[in-house]
Amino acid sequence: MRPTGRLHIGNLVGALENWVQLQDFYNNYHLIADWHVLTTAPESAREITTNTREMVADWLSAGLDPVKSPMFRQSRVSAHAELHLIFSMFVTLNRLLRNPTVKEQARDLGIEDLMSYGHIGYPVLQAADILLYKGDVVPVGEDQMPHIEVAREIARRFNNLYGEVFPEPEGMLTKYARLPGLDGKRMAKSLNNAILMTDPPEEVAAKLKTAFTDPQKLRRGDPGHPEMCLVFTYHQKFNQSETEQVSNDCRSGALGCVQCKKRCADCLNLYLAPLRERRAQITDSVIDDVLTDGERRACEEAAKTMAQVRAAMGI
Repeated sequence: MRPTGRLHIGNLVGALENWVQLQDFYNNYHLIADWHVLTTAPESAREITTNTREMVADWLSAGLDPVKSPMFRQSRVSAHAELHLIFSMFVTLNRLLRNPTVKEQARDLGIEDLMSYGHIGYPVLQAADILLYKGDVVPVGEDQMPHIEVAREIARRFNNLYGEVFPEPEGMLTKYARLPGLDGKRMAKSLNNAILMTDPPEEVAAKLKTAFTDPQKLRRGDPGHPEMCLVFTYHQKFNQSETEQVSNDCRSGALGCVQCKKRCADCLNLYLAPLRERRAQITDSVIDDVLTDGERRACEEAAKTMAQVRAAMGI
């Protein structure tokens, strides 16, 4: 995950909860992709350290266990750069330029004619991030699946040339791969449509009051269409025990949008309460210890892989 500071509930639902579950079944490695930030925002380099610490605090509050799941900064494991360089020899520029995720990101940022070498090669560095730890399964959002395919192709190409060293990783999506923002678009802090994991209860309630609802339901007695309503999507995740009742009351007109949003806010705040409590206990020294241990363990694993790579290539 790229360190952009405090995380929103879309990150929680689309990534963190999945990671927490997976750490009981896999040997997880959680990479803080600080070099990746530079591909689109090199001017933000001085913010990366602070943003990293905020993100790690959110990871821990969501339930990630640093003993089971080492957490480390990409830039503190130099083998990422070495393997990225080697992998860059096994993929063509045309292949990278066909990547729909990179093209969409460049269009959204308005930099289609200004893309850096590093931005175009983003999936190659990501392939190194995955394969350096022999990743079999990569929990990602659906927009990242094209990147996983690049990693698979690079692994296949390397193995064909030098023998079996790397697995071909599979992407793993969650049911709520994308939780929409308050305006129905993708949730992002930059779009000012996100609810943060650290937002206090009153701010969560205030933000939910602005959420888009069924455009055909103008007043309380009007019959609603929950399948068209953003707030109902939130109910499906954060208020599962009452989802059927909310749906029925909305369709009958018994439940107005104001009341529906308040009920949703109450449930979301109840959901976030234990995360807020855990985060309040996370000190700077805790974060320092987590990163120091995670980076030591990541360096050890990366060194093993690079020894195999060099032996296979004969260099």
